[in-house]
Amino acid sequence: MAVTDAELIDLLARLSDAKSPSGFEDEVVDIVREFCRGWATVEVNSLLDVIITPNNAAPDKPTLMFDAHGDEVGGMVQSIHAGGTMNFVELGHFAPNTLAGQDVWVRTTRGAWIRGVIGVKPPHFWSATERAEGAAPLTLDVGATSKADAIERFGIGIGEPIVPATAFTYDETTGIAIGKAFDCRVGVCALLLALRELAACNGLPVNVAGCISAQEEMGERGIGAAARQVKPAAAFLFEGCPADDTFTPADEIQTALRRGPMFRYFDRCMITNPRYQRFVLGVAAARDLPVQTAVRTGGGTNGGVLHQLDIPSVVAGIPCRYIHAGTAICAVEDIRTTIDVAIAVAEGLSPEALASF
Repeated sequence: MAVTDAELIDLLARLSDAKSPSGFEDEVVDIVREFCRGWATVEVNSLLDVIITPNNAAPDKPTLMFDAHGDEVGGMVQSIHAGGTMNFVELGHFAPNTLAGQDVWVRTTRGAWIRGVIGVKPPHFWSATERAEGAAPLTLDVGATSKADAIERFGIGIGEPIVPATAFTYDETTGIAIGKAFDCRVGVCALLLALRELAACNGLPVNVAGCISAQEEMGERGIGAAARQVKPAAAFLFEGCPADDTFTPADEIQTALRRGPMFRYFDRCMITNPRYQRFVLGVAAARDLPVQTAVRTGGGTNGGVLHQLDIPSVVAGIPCRYIHAGTAICAVEDIRTTIDVAIAVAEGLSPEALASF
């Protein structure tokens, strides 16, 4: 793979730091446009799905669609209180008990992003009920002292988005990256790098189109429109999926750091096409690429929509610890392995293999 560590980390950093909650994926769209300049055509629909068509696409070949969602879990200003603090709603779902004290970016009506905090009442002031329940209401605070101050000085408005303010870091001695939005920016990173490698290949058995889909965290809302446009024969999905190696008994771990991407047989929205899954696992084994497999009882992906459209789909989940919180951890070697598996699948996906799914 002709991708340097510096390039991979730079791309992942920009994607992780992009402020793009569901419905507001503009910053990710801009990064994708820039990355694809010169080797692919980029189209963006009204949902902010991004469709990437490499220049080597041929009209007489079936299409394999690579997909990763560009949105992240975030929030939206719901109302402004007389004292200047705000109510907010979640865009997607944060893990319980992770928002209190989280510093965030809040977009203003002027288009700038300002710092704020998800405030929680200090325990000194908790009521007896709050103490018994172990929780108090959360509020969004940028430091305003009145509703007028929030609107006029800070530029706060209802309907404006919120994201965690976590900054990306990478330690080259350990190979560990820490940042926000790894669900699914690690997937977007892997997709873009794999697709660019394939765009330089002649003689592929399939066209490979890229999709950076919108609003996955709000119930897989963008992928259907993208699939209707691309009309793929099969799909290979990239995800930043929750690692289970910090809380699961050793003999039950199925998604661990440094063991390659996880391919799920089952989750709450899809039973993976077993013939396609077998093909992908066989390709990985033939290339001596480490992968993991899992049966999940929760979670879902865009594959849940695609397989109901009669599009055989597999999901390559890059293990990330603590997704759906403000900060996550991943091992960059798992991103590289996922890129290699995706390239190998595209290179081996003959018409006969497609027909067998």
